[in-house]
Amino acid sequence: MTDFNSTAQHTMDFDAAKERLKGIIYETTLIGSKIFSKECGNNVYIKPENLQATGAFKIRGAYNKISKLSLEERNKGLIASSAGNHAQGVALAAHKLGVHATIVMPKSTPLIKIEATKKYGAKVILHGDCYDEAYQKAMALKKENGYIFVHPFNDADVIEGQGTIGLEIMDELDAVDYVLVPIGGGGLISGIAKAIKERKPEVKIIGVEPEGAMAMKKSLDKNTIICLDDVHTIADGVAVKKPGDMTFAMIQEYVDDIITVSDFEIMEACLLLLEKHKLVGENAGVLSLAALKKLKIKDKHVVSVVSGGNIDVLTMSAMINKGLCYRGRILCFSVDLTDKPGELLKISEILAGIHANVIKLDHNQLKEVDRFMEVELEITVETNGHEHIEAILSVLKDKGYDVKVK
Repeated sequence: MTDFNSTAQHTMDFDAAKERLKGIIYETTLIGSKIFSKECGNNVYIKPENLQATGAFKIRGAYNKISKLSLEERNKGLIASSAGNHAQGVALAAHKLGVHATIVMPKSTPLIKIEATKKYGAKVILHGDCYDEAYQKAMALKKENGYIFVHPFNDADVIEGQGTIGLEIMDELDAVDYVLVPIGGGGLISGIAKAIKERKPEVKIIGVEPEGAMAMKKSLDKNTIICLDDVHTIADGVAVKKPGDMTFAMIQEYVDDIITVSDFEIMEACLLLLEKHKLVGENAGVLSLAALKKLKIKDKHVVSVVSGGNIDVLTMSAMINKGLCYRGRILCFSVDLTDKPGELLKISEILAGIHANVIKLDHNQLKEVDRFMEVELEITVETNGHEHIEAILSVLKDKGYDVKVK
């Protein structure tokens, strides 16, 4: 564990880091969002770090760190541990600077992130079920081979690189009141918060964690770093059991609050970002959008940092379907029907009469033991919101159907 007092308190020069990153990263410009503004009653702007070459902000910190290494250090080679996005950032930065890199990734890492990391020339080792286990393996390899370890968040130079996002936000929107940032290990929000607070202390910095991986919030609540027994969240990019001591101390100093969001709220944010802005955000990347409705403020200028967009197509498909259900756009249910001609037509006419568009239907005789008496009909219909769903369920019950919502 790094000693915060001896390492992180040295001056971070965010302006110098910004110069260092010129021509390497894309200075993402803010996108005004009517839909998210309407959802929360504030003026919302999206900072789309999912548009970086690697699909996430991590290239900033990784390149800043590696570019500051001496030639002797670079020749030793690099080792890093990552759930995906830091891996790609280190791999691309190492490639651009001509340095060999080995990345340890959890076995659960989405294939898209593994393949992208290999594409940049890094050696990938899959180990463990979460980031923390991959980290322990990386530290063992560091000791064995003498590699230079590039930490994904608990490193002053990495944090300095991530802080360039804060400078870009302030340069483009000096009137910003609140900045919402996803938290995993805390490197992103540490850099952004310090960079912004140094320029304009009154700006509120709000971190966002998933309910199933709220290591930083629990640590702050207890005023000491804690390690979660396990993590359960669809936001794999922030599934961190234990924050860094450096980021913990910086967040204590510079961050105003932490909000937690559910997996369903994350899915809804993914869906809205895709549908309304045609932007792909990964689950960890949209935490700041999922938290907007939980802000107890109105008519403020709010920037939500979308930290990444590396999500595989199968996961995206599942998230879209679950997001549609959560917003009342799709209803899945089943009813038992008497197994005789005309029963399917009856329920079809009922649904048509209340403008429920059937998009999937499974008429399954084999699900019942006494299949000659009853069959289970599973139906998925397109709906126009939660009020429409309540109306559909009410009509079906009035007609005598025992409805089981899936």
